[in-house]
Amino acid sequence: MTTSNYATERETTEGRVFTVTGGDWDQVVSGTDPINDERIVVNMGPQHPSTHGVLRLILELEGETVREARSVVGYLHTGIEKNLEYRNWVQGSTFVTRMDYLAPLFNETAYALAVEKLLGITDEVTERANTIRVLMMELNRVSSHLVWLATTGMELGAISIMLYGFREREHILDIFETITGLRMNHAYVRPGGVAQDVPDDAIVKIRNFLKMMPKKLKEYEDLLSRQPIWTERTKGVAVLDVTGCLALGVTGPVLRSAGLAWDLRKTMPYCGYETYEFDVPTHPDGDVWGRYQVRLAEIRESLKLVEQALDRLKPGPVMVADRKIAWPAQLAIGVDGMGNSLEHVAKIMGQSMESLIHHFKLVTEGFRVPPGQVYVGIESPRGELGVHAVSDGGTRPYRVHYREPSFVNLQALPAMAEGGLIADVIAGGASLDPVMGGCDR
Repeated sequence: MTTSNYATERETTEGRVFTVTGGDWDQVVSGTDPINDERIVVNMGPQHPSTHGVLRLILELEGETVREARSVVGYLHTGIEKNLEYRNWVQGSTFVTRMDYLAPLFNETAYALAVEKLLGITDEVTERANTIRVLMMELNRVSSHLVWLATTGMELGAISIMLYGFREREHILDIFETITGLRMNHAYVRPGGVAQDVPDDAIVKIRNFLKMMPKKLKEYEDLLSRQPIWTERTKGVAVLDVTGCLALGVTGPVLRSAGLAWDLRKTMPYCGYETYEFDVPTHPDGDVWGRYQVRLAEIRESLKLVEQALDRLKPGPVMVADRKIAWPAQLAIGVDGMGNSLEHVAKIMGQSMESLIHHFKLVTEGFRVPPGQVYVGIESPRGELGVHAVSDGGTRPYRVHYREPSFVNLQALPAMAEGGLIADVIAGGASLDPVMGGCDR
């Protein structure tokens, strides 16, 4: 039996007990405990889809300190990008809307802008269609940030904010349902414009939402910003400075919370964003608290943009004039709440035979897109959402690939987590706001 010059020992019913009287504690422990320097590997996840999606983290722990973190993705892979190659250009909208399921209208708009750029009709998209796109995207940004606030609050123990965030999001989903017929997976933004016009009752609902939401934001801040547990769990936690963000390709609120006012709506405007008045919120600290502050400020800026869009929503067409491209936009719902009304079908059938044949070919075969390739980037709630679209001159995409911010931003998680506590992995990962449907596609 080995003895120690630094610790007396005795046998007890619980095993051998050492009484340390001095010397090097590490040497004392290592002399008697052969596994004192071993690290534990913990499998965190795959998480349930009701959080941020099916994400798996492999953490190497030393006590409660994270020494190494690895992200494992792909559990929600749906092959959307590959499926686009087997559908015509308009049908692609139905697929891409299902990627980042919290920001479907951004997926659709980025795709439509890419197709329009290939067609060379970017300038032909009507003013009303562009205004509706801005209106819908900014409402979608608010709803996405509300889900982030709700789920992050829940993961850090703030159950009330989870209930309130989803409560306010319901108002936006109700607006979306009034306009598009669906709460999510809309396929509303199409190449050339939007599927149908905004009804008058939706305008009333949006106005009521704009009156209500600022008060709710104040309630959120009263609930969280002065709450000591919330500030302890967020301030100085999962810090990623601007240098780290740029090195890892991180964009969106995470980049802006590190102090860089990079927003594609300002730096590379699209859909007429250059004609709107809004600010790009930033924060200097680059921590979870900063990301919380930036997202709340972005909700306020989005409400300003929605109000401006409503004020400039002038009557006019919502689809390009070219009938070889324009998908039928003035549809009428049947009595069963689905399909087309008999009156709308009769109108189509009552036109010339050539018109009927063209309508049939446009819907079944689709339009041809000149050969070429483009890249279009827009500012989604999570950062730069880019579309690389390639056409070989046919009626279907040759290749479509998304630069998805959830996928890119997730690689920052090890830089944020390593050296910190295991509890802060939750806060740091949540502050990235990853949506695994978009990450895995």
